[in-house]
Amino acid sequence: MAALYEGYTLCGLVPAQNLSNSGIRGIEEERDSDHVVVTDTTRSVMLYKVSDQKPLGSWTVKQGQALTCPTVFNSQTKEYVAVSDNKVSSDVWKVHCVQGGEPVVLFQRGAVRLLDSLLSAPQQPIEEVLAEEEAIRWSTNVVAETQQFVIFTTEQKGDHFLYLQRLNPNTLQRYRLEREEPGLTPLSFSATYRDKHILLLYLYPNGHVYQSVVSVRGLGADEGAQALPLPRSLLLGLPVGEGLLEAASALALDEAHVAVVGVPHPSAGGGKDFLCIWNTNFQTLQAGKEMAGKIYGQLWSYSNKLFIPHGKTLSVIPYECPKSSLASALGKLRQRTSRKTQSASNLTTDEVLELIKVKSCSVMDLKRLKPTVCNVKCISNISEITQYIIFLTQTAPVEKVQKEVEGLLSRADIQDLQPSMGQLTSTLVSRSLADPAFYTPNTLAQLVHTRCLCHSVCPDLVLLALERKDYFLCQLCLQFFPDIPEAVTCACLKAFVRNEVLQTAFSDTFLLPHLKDLSSHHVVLFLQYLQFLYQKYSQDAFPQMHGLRSPSLTQIMDWVCLVLDAHFTTLVMTPEAKGLLLNLHSFVKSQVRLVSELGKIEGSLQELNKMKGKKDVGQYSIEVIELF
Repeated sequence: MAALYEGYTLCGLVPAQNLSNSGIRGIEEERDSDHVVVTDTTRSVMLYKVSDQKPLGSWTVKQGQALTCPTVFNSQTKEYVAVSDNKVSSDVWKVHCVQGGEPVVLFQRGAVRLLDSLLSAPQQPIEEVLAEEEAIRWSTNVVAETQQFVIFTTEQKGDHFLYLQRLNPNTLQRYRLEREEPGLTPLSFSATYRDKHILLLYLYPNGHVYQSVVSVRGLGADEGAQALPLPRSLLLGLPVGEGLLEAASALALDEAHVAVVGVPHPSAGGGKDFLCIWNTNFQTLQAGKEMAGKIYGQLWSYSNKLFIPHGKTLSVIPYECPKSSLASALGKLRQRTSRKTQSASNLTTDEVLELIKVKSCSVMDLKRLKPTVCNVKCISNISEITQYIIFLTQTAPVEKVQKEVEGLLSRADIQDLQPSMGQLTSTLVSRSLADPAFYTPNTLAQLVHTRCLCHSVCPDLVLLALERKDYFLCQLCLQFFPDIPEAVTCACLKAFVRNEVLQTAFSDTFLLPHLKDLSSHHVVLFLQYLQFLYQKYSQDAFPQMHGLRSPSLTQIMDWVCLVLDAHFTTLVMTPEAKGLLLNLHSFVKSQVRLVSELGKIEGSLQELNKMKGKKDVGQYSIEVIELF
């Protein structure tokens, strides 16, 4: 069955003031599946490494300009293509670029050009393909049999059309979509290529998900303005609750699964928004995840990861969609005549796993099993191992849990478990918070060392470590988690000060309010510690020797400035801080003086760097170097 795993935050959002949109114009893959380019609805573009949840770069257009379509990455030239104020040589709808392909420009009036040909002749006339009052609503591009297609839909007076533009040779085909109930227009479209056909998936406000199929081999010469009828089949009838859907989207994941956002969960109450995966073959809901905050009806999928804006967050949700049988889709066991006479304690490993996988099994069935019947070493499937251990963590003693997790982490295919590590860690943390007698510090440390976790996946882990005064685990989290919130960083500062805290990534804007929560006593101690580090490392030419992780002088100075900004008024009025402030002032002056002196000899140092040393100057030589 399909599964949605623990997600994590890629970045924050700045939605419109009326919450009408998320503030994201588009998300595109960059050099590989682990890098994406996020374009906002104003002026900025951000490049992120998904696995680290870290921005690698950003660009902004000039004040007064606006980005009007998502930025794409041209893998052939290693360049980014962006459009501001809709203009290239005419109004642009969107730029598309598939991995390894050449960027294609789709204009608002339906014309298509390869970017290179457009840039080589920017003044060329751009024809109008669309009829009067016809406007593009959605577009994408796919590669089919080594040929590139631009696909877009339009609307004209309540009618919807599908355009398929083939490149090299250029042919255009126009189709008319069947009308739905009066007044209903599609909320979302997605297109995939499979078995020599392009499959169009579209969702209506009444919850109907349709699919239309077009053969790429059937595309001939241009048919002009004539629109062919496009047959459709109903894939899903989704529950909509009271009224119609407003901000919702459906995205095809494979031939049997569709991801849907903004549609009510059939088993949940009203007022909750979910991300769900539906099986279209069996018409069943296979996975669901509640999303906090407002849903904007946007959804992207790259390399088994769903990107979804909600509230003020852009989240990444890993998923998998294995092939389903009817039995697993319906959640039913195969009937076995021998089951009635068989004792639960004598169940085989396969039967144990079948019980674990099926929704209808009871917890009591699993509790009656002998612990010796099944363990990690006798199960070959990595996902089944994880499910078994997650069950164990809920009731088994500490020693049993530690042994089984240790066996799991010793496997060679541990990287295949990355989506499940968060679920396993969260289960351990939840039990540790609920049961004071249960705590597995070594196991949690081992899980952090896998680098499969982050704060967004298990947000209570650092707080648990602070509660248990497990400062070693705190240090590991600070070292390996790239997304620790500023509030948690300050909580660690109050509990202990380590080099790991100073090296944690942070935003000045978000950190300052939390720094102000520190007491004057904590502030003075912290500044004294920073002063000690500065004096130590400014005198030591190799501060990070002996394998120690130490903050740089720049990081120390950044923290000094932040703490002073947050507490300067308080420190001025604190008598015991007077000497400290004078010392800090003196070493800031020394830094300014050092930078000034280095600037004076910058030219000389550059000349020395350019000079090439001779290969052999003998045992003794005299050289005259003219710098000016």
